[in-house]
Amino acid sequence: MSVGAVLASIQVGRIAPLGPDGVPSGFAKHGVDHDVAVGTLGLAGDEQADLTVHGGPDKAVYGYAAAHYPRWAAAFPALADRFRAGSMGENLTIDGLDEDAICVGDVHAIGDALLQVCQPRQPCFKLALAFGEPRIGKAMVKAGRSGWYYRVVREGRIAAGAPVLLADRPNPGFAFSRMVSIVNFGGASRDEAEALATMAGVAANIAARARVGLTA
Repeated sequence: MSVGAVLASIQVGRIAPLGPDGVPSGFAKHGVDHDVAVGTLGLAGDEQADLTVHGGPDKAVYGYAAAHYPRWAAAFPALADRFRAGSMGENLTIDGLDEDAICVGDVHAIGDALLQVCQPRQPCFKLALAFGEPRIGKAMVKAGRSGWYYRVVREGRIAAGAPVLLADRPNPGFAFSRMVSIVNFGGASRDEAEALATMAGVAANIAARARVGLTA
């Protein structure tokens, strides 16, 4: 099934000092112009410094909408030239998809890999460090321009320019943008919490939080 989207670019990054205090981070990414292996823990050549909050199977690959960059430039004109593919720390910059166009648990076929949308990004202080702008994390939360983390369902190789195809949509009634709102602001109905607690493809931490909410 086509979703009319294209993998615009791929970025990876090694752990390096970030910000004035040199905080170790894999946030800074550089583009690659060749095909890249995708494993269960992410892209070959990509690293995360703090594995307590970054990386792992449910944060293996980070995707971001190319369409958001002009919006960021308009919101922060002094930083306009900084907003380009990879500058949000994403691995995959995707043209033709955003949070409103996908559902929780969608499986995307890119190259010969299968990647499953499982949770939104919740920005940490390193986003502000990268841009030298303390307001940007709150702006991401407010705008809902979170991007999405993929779980790797099938390992493979991917390359920029590949189509992003919808291989499966197990939860067509649960928009990813709704999950973003719930994660950022709460307010899930009981039906939504029950769905998230057992939903195919949802990240384990979100399912656990939903189950706790049901017993609170």
